[in-house]
Amino acid sequence: MASTINLVVMAAGKGTRMKSATPKVLHPIAGKPLVQHVLDTMAPLPAAARIVITGHGAEAVEARTRGEALRFVRQMPQLGTGHAVQQALPALNDSAPTTLILNGDTPLVQECTARALAEACGGTKLALLTVVLDDPTGYGRILRAADGAVLGIKEHKDASEAERQIREGYTGMMAAPTAALRRWLAALKNDNAQGEYYLTDIVAMAVAEGVPVVATQAPNETEVLGVNDPVQLADLERRFQRREAERLMRAGVRLLDPARFDLRGTLTHGSDVEIDVGCVFEGSVHLADGVQVGAHCVIKNARLGVGAVIHPFTHIDGESQPVQVGAGALIGPFSRLRPGAILGREVHIGNFVEVKNSTLADGAKANHLAYLGDATVGQRVNYGAGAITANYDGANKHRTVIGDDAHIGSNCVLVAPVTIGAGATVGGGSTVTKTVPAGGLTVARARQATLPGWQRPTKKAKA
Repeated sequence: MASTINLVVMAAGKGTRMKSATPKVLHPIAGKPLVQHVLDTMAPLPAAARIVITGHGAEAVEARTRGEALRFVRQMPQLGTGHAVQQALPALNDSAPTTLILNGDTPLVQECTARALAEACGGTKLALLTVVLDDPTGYGRILRAADGAVLGIKEHKDASEAERQIREGYTGMMAAPTAALRRWLAALKNDNAQGEYYLTDIVAMAVAEGVPVVATQAPNETEVLGVNDPVQLADLERRFQRREAERLMRAGVRLLDPARFDLRGTLTHGSDVEIDVGCVFEGSVHLADGVQVGAHCVIKNARLGVGAVIHPFTHIDGESQPVQVGAGALIGPFSRLRPGAILGREVHIGNFVEVKNSTLADGAKANHLAYLGDATVGQRVNYGAGAITANYDGANKHRTVIGDDAHIGSNCVLVAPVTIGAGATVGGGSTVTKTVPAGGLTVARARQATLPGWQRPTKKAKA
């Protein structure tokens, strides 16, 4: 793109058919608001001004929308698309010859498509983004002369039966010469069935002035589909996920079923990665060479080392502090790694084991029904079933340190702050409140109290 542009994103609509108090553009695709997808995708474009038009739920939209040097303008009340863009006029930068206007509820539009639209305008033409659909219901129809020249756009609700047979629809996105756009918007009228100011009316103005009107067709309908109800939202979600699944598979990732894959962030990977069905990836996730992820896992903000195996139904949540899993580690099934879990090489975390803000060195194992919170665990430690670190005293968190080659028996409670020395053994059922020296042994055995009048039950004779 030879010159900068004004980027205008329309995000004022209410979306009444969503039947929700949430502004339409804040409904999520892949865990991110619709309008944020558009802004993130368009971030590489050289824009002199980036303007978001808000209206319904303006405060919520503005609070949750992020982008470099964004400027918000409000459309109050909402009187049509032309009226919306009129609100952006004071924010336009006249040094940018082209103004690119996009929809905030078309999250899958690609940067290359928008760039091509702006280039088609070139600061001298009115360029419309169109799409050919089997069913263009709801879309404004592109009216052409016998030689194919664009004459105008007729909104679906104002179109005649003959005009509704036209399959080429206007997507709501265009690129216009900035100076001409100011002039055309000032001349808009609202003499139509809805009493609204249509942005599409500037097409006839351009034709009347002899300004060339060109149509650039979107490469596919997926890029230009908007959202008006929950059905369309769900359809776009699946289209997005299928696109991401295909991208990953082309890069060598083996997805056992791409129809049952969900990416809600960024996923980077090495070679020979395999992902089973029903997995959800959120935030920033990296899967190194040879990682295997079992069915129905949720992984958020984590880095998994070479050859790590994540068994089914594991939940890895590094929301506030990323989780790290070392090479060759075995995790799950039914394990939970919480923020700050850092696991070394060949660590084993088994079923119903939870790890939070803890470091486990190479070869450590916690295979069954255990909790490790705020702990530093040495190499080759064996942490028994039912053992927990009691790391919270009701006011403060405290740390537990377990030295290399220590053995923690079943059903133990390590009351922090406490240190278990290297090579020490803590017998099953022990409650440890003091330091156990290196190589030491702590044993606590439960005794059964005999109550007055109590007798051991006798077994019933078999009939």
